[in-house]
Amino acid sequence: MIELTRLNGNPMVLNSDLIKTAEASPDTMLTLVNGEKLIVREPCSEVMERVLVYRSRLLAAVAERLKSSGGFERTAAIASLDLAGQCDILAPAEAPKSRLAI
Repeated sequence: MIELTRLNGNPMVLNSDLIKTAEASPDTMLTLVNGEKLIVREPCSEVMERVLVYRSRLLAAVAERLKSSGGFERTAAIASLDLAGQCDILAPAEAPKSRLAI
């Protein structure tokens, strides 16, 4: 959740996962995934920065919890597996082509 300011000056908290697009016209207009449009006082660059800060804090908290439970190494190992050519279920065009890394 990120805090933004409506055009009328009222603060609001928005689930950043709902933002589909953000455009300056000249005020910042956010279009949500459900089609709703919100106009906020913050410029697009500030909205993006707040989303990135929120998501980085969220990922850091998840990584810390995984690390303390011992699941971090297992998750990293699974994510880095090279499955290309080892998957009988997927057709060759659907098989993963690159190696994932954290």
